[in-house]
Amino acid sequence: MTKEPVKLLDDEGLTFLTCMQCGTCTGSCPSGRYTSLNTRRIVLSARRNKDVYHDKDLWMCTTCYQCQERCPRGINIVDGILALRTESVHMGLMLPDHRKVAGLVIEKGHAVPINDTNRDKRKKLGMDELPETVHKYPDALDQVKKLLIATGFVQLVKDTEGKEKEGGQ
Repeated sequence: MTKEPVKLLDDEGLTFLTCMQCGTCTGSCPSGRYTSLNTRRIVLSARRNKDVYHDKDLWMCTTCYQCQERCPRGINIVDGILALRTESVHMGLMLPDHRKVAGLVIEKGHAVPINDTNRDKRKKLGMDELPETVHKYPDALDQVKKLLIATGFVQLVKDTEGKEKEGGQ
C-alpha cells in the first residue's frame, strides 16, 4: 500500500513542513544545473501531499547532500528524497537507467565496473589498478550477492521490471 508523501516523511522523521521555500536547495544543487531537477518543487509537492512518486525528477538527485547542508531550516532533504524513492521502488517505479545500475550492482558488485580505461587512469594517477572492492577481492562478490538477495534488493529490482511500460516511469 502506498503511503501519502507527507505521512511517509513524518513516519521517517523527515518532515518538509518547516520548509520556507527560500530556494537555497535548488540554487546549490549541482544536478539541477544539468537536469530538470528542482529540489524546492519536490519538497513543496511532497509537503502538499502531491504524487511525487511518479515524478522522474525524484531520480535526478545525485545525493551529494549540498542542499541538505545548506538548508537554513536544517531539513534532511536528501534523506527525504531517498525515502520517497524507496517508496517509489516498492510501488514498482524505477527509471530504466537506474534499473541498469541496479543490475550492474547485482551482477558485478559495482554500479560502475572498472574497465581497462579506468584501470589505466588509476595507474597514471599512481593508484592501485583496482580499488579495494570486489574487483580486487572477487571472492567477496559472492558475499555481496548473498547480501543483495537477503535484503530483498534483487527481488525488488526484479519486481519492477517492465512496470515503466505499464504506466510507471
